[in-house]
Amino acid sequence: MSYEYSEDQLIEQATEDVLKELGWQVVTAWQNESFGEKGLLGRDNKIEVVLERHLLAALKRYNPDLPDLAYKRAMEKIVQKEAGKNLAQQNKAKYQLLKNGVEVSFTNAQGKTEKKTLRVFDYKDYINNDFLAVRQLEVSGELYNRRPDVVGFVNGIPLVFIELKSHAVDLRSAYEDNFKDYKDTIPHLFHHNAFVILSNGTDAKVGTVTSPYKYFLDWKRITEEAEGVVSLDTMLRGVCDPKHLMDIFENFLLFDESSGHIVKLMAKNHQFIGVNRVLENVENIEDLEGKLGVYWHTQGSGKTYSMVFLCEKIHRKFGGSYTFLIVVDRTELENQAYDTFSGVGIVNNKHVIAGKKNGISGREHLRELLSENHRYVFSLIHKFSIDPDKETEYPLITDRKNIIVISDEAHRTQGGKYARNMRFYGLPNASYLGFTVTPIIKDEEEVTKNIFGEYVSVYDFKRAIEDEATLPLKYLNKGERLNIENPAIDEQMAEILESEDLDEDQQKKLAYLFKKEYPILTSEQRLRAIAKDLVWHFNERGYQGKAMFVALDKPTAVRMYDYVMEYWPEYLKELQTQIDKGTDQQEAQNLHRKYQLVSTTEVCVVVSSEQNEVDKFKKMNLDIETHRKKMVERNLEKEFKDEENPFRLAIVCAM
Repeated sequence: MSYEYSEDQLIEQATEDVLKELGWQVVTAWQNESFGEKGLLGRDNKIEVVLERHLLAALKRYNPDLPDLAYKRAMEKIVQKEAGKNLAQQNKAKYQLLKNGVEVSFTNAQGKTEKKTLRVFDYKDYINNDFLAVRQLEVSGELYNRRPDVVGFVNGIPLVFIELKSHAVDLRSAYEDNFKDYKDTIPHLFHHNAFVILSNGTDAKVGTVTSPYKYFLDWKRITEEAEGVVSLDTMLRGVCDPKHLMDIFENFLLFDESSGHIVKLMAKNHQFIGVNRVLENVENIEDLEGKLGVYWHTQGSGKTYSMVFLCEKIHRKFGGSYTFLIVVDRTELENQAYDTFSGVGIVNNKHVIAGKKNGISGREHLRELLSENHRYVFSLIHKFSIDPDKETEYPLITDRKNIIVISDEAHRTQGGKYARNMRFYGLPNASYLGFTVTPIIKDEEEVTKNIFGEYVSVYDFKRAIEDEATLPLKYLNKGERLNIENPAIDEQMAEILESEDLDEDQQKKLAYLFKKEYPILTSEQRLRAIAKDLVWHFNERGYQGKAMFVALDKPTAVRMYDYVMEYWPEYLKELQTQIDKGTDQQEAQNLHRKYQLVSTTEVCVVVSSEQNEVDKFKKMNLDIETHRKKMVERNLEKEFKDEENPFRLAIVCAM
């Protein structure tokens, strides 16, 4: 027996020991499995990956006294492969069945056709499920047989896949050499899979059937206060504890299709812990008098996805009567939040974004939305401002109690004035949860506590860096100084400019003075440096709005356009590199959306026309005709004001 083989066996044995401690039954199938109804697992052959004997027992336990045909049809729906679907599509379809129940039709005792949704798992009493881990289960595909290390079955459904390597083997090989091969050769084993664990005994990571290796996650903590240790033991106790496993399966898996294909996301360790801490407060929502707390998770921690996990779990655990009002302080963040919720299929109608509608104000539209039966509504905090000329106090929007307001940094706006209007006047009976990526500063403490209460979950910058969930923050001082200093000229120019109506002599004098500095201000080196900085700054501001660049004159505006469009592909290339090298799948989804936005962004020059401009610009090797055609044929002003229009960067010139 080789050292590597014996070490593999030791790691498998350690896995078995922990699983047994957690309440799993563990069996070894290799060379021990007999087939048939009375066999070790009840399989008829090696192709089967759903243990129908265990599944049938669970269906009868949760859905008693139904005809055998009802159970048979439910099992058929769970087991059957749906034609024309790839692995991700199969996995999503099976997930919906297993999570929400299997609808079947059957003839009841009275001879009438009856429809019923059969439960597959017991989410309320997790112990009332059957947890079976099978070591060395041989599975047959169309062409090959494979033998995974450990497959975890819950009620006969293969939810957990564990691939183990020896200490001496790099963990990536478990992904590249084994997991990828299994997906190719025995893909049906993963149709029902919840998540995949890879470990070499020392290191351990968890991911989903669609996750590239770089997006597999650490699971370092069972509680938020724990120091955090990467180990197989912590991983198993964190995600395979029956209570945690059923919670993750029910509430912490998402299918994001915003990038055009299915990406299955699993909550990160800190999201799972943080969201569940908020849930503890929601259970005591009456006693807390509307203060659900402050959720401080640093930049890059997946804040918006945390909101999704939280809202959906509250709906599932406490009924669907709650309306979540997502409040932000910028239009760009409002759109970003909506896009995230929309990308995972939770909202599908932009009507739930409060704004001006059919002539009514944004405030009235918000009132209308909150009077209707919406699960989600999105709004800017600015709708809670007052018009001092018309009112001294913010009016009541609704007195509903079943509204939970999630404020994403919005409590900081106007020193908290808008948030106070919302909390104490507009929505006095709602409950409030504050989301922030930075700690509450001293000046904000009082208003924040009055509105939200104390911190409910903290995942700060230091911990995020330690976990490699985000990169260290570094300050870079940049910029080139022109070192132009001629106060006399500046004062003379300013004096002339103070007059709006310049006479001919004044114009000539101004042109003369300006001409001395113009070559320096419009040098190619300087304009290129500005253009490159503009491209990066415009796309890296932290939000994706619209912008206007003001150039010295019309030729400079056109020249700047040329340089900007020269650097734009460079930025996209760099963005693609970030996507390729990234290690955070949720962030990758955000970057994919960002790439799509940047790649579709249109930059336009908007300048007034003049006689002989074509010839004038040609002499400077510049093309004005292409830009003029856009300005003549399109309503660029209207397009620029339209938030949805891809014309997002305007280059104009100083008046």
